[in-house]
Amino acid sequence: MSEINLPVVGILCDHEHVGPHPFHMSGNKYIQAVIQAANCVPILIPAIASQTNFLQLLNLVDGILLPGGYSMVDPLNYQEAAAPNETKLDIARDQTSFGLIKQAVASGVPIFGICRGFQEMNVAFGGSLHQKLHDHDVFQEHRENKNLSLDDQYEDSHKVMVTPSGQLSKIVVANEMNVNSLHTQGVDRLADNLAVEAVSEDGLCEAFSVIDAKAFSMAVQWHPEWKVMQNSKNAKLFAAFGRACKVRQSLKVNQQVALQVNQQKKCIEVL
Repeated sequence: MSEINLPVVGILCDHEHVGPHPFHMSGNKYIQAVIQAANCVPILIPAIASQTNFLQLLNLVDGILLPGGYSMVDPLNYQEAAAPNETKLDIARDQTSFGLIKQAVASGVPIFGICRGFQEMNVAFGGSLHQKLHDHDVFQEHRENKNLSLDDQYEDSHKVMVTPSGQLSKIVVANEMNVNSLHTQGVDRLADNLAVEAVSEDGLCEAFSVIDAKAFSMAVQWHPEWKVMQNSKNAKLFAAFGRACKVRQSLKVNQQVALQVNQQKKCIEVL
């Protein structure tokens, strides 16, 4: 029998067209990682910023997952030149994620960014991105080889050095990790309120946390969701996120109980 009263994690969707119709979509690998490794119940959040009450939404969930995606964060969001015409953008997701990220952190709702979600969090807090890492000689190749099978694409491709005594090091209990790499963009200027949690061998920021956040607020550039239960360090990362969501759920329950007690006292006083 499935456990009841698990924390609820909202997963932000991409806004995609399938044929002539718009859809809000998320990859099954993220959904399964939330279920299997974080031990939470996943729900999908449509990318409809102008029609979303973020505070109401955050009251319904115990955590937020910002997954990867096939689109790029629009460089106009960090005051850079417009992206080339062939660049795949997702303006609806940008608008929704930026509204969600700051409100989640301010409200103490755990948030976990992956790949595009990592980049969104940096931009939301005032950082910027390299639009094409491969145009800079100082960086190694971070893109996947799309001619390979999925298993080969998601194989570990380089190391990251984990910041000593940082939040990530306490979770994975390691000074370095082997990670996969399937991204075109990367951090250029890290936002002021973000702390580096890991860097790749070429010096690129690969993980960060939000300084002075009330709850788990972390993002990674790699894809820890891929076959997460077969990778102990990535499983620990999702498990830590899940524990934070459980704490958030308990706080909400306690607040609701306290509110009910106060209401009952008021009723007794009136009688």
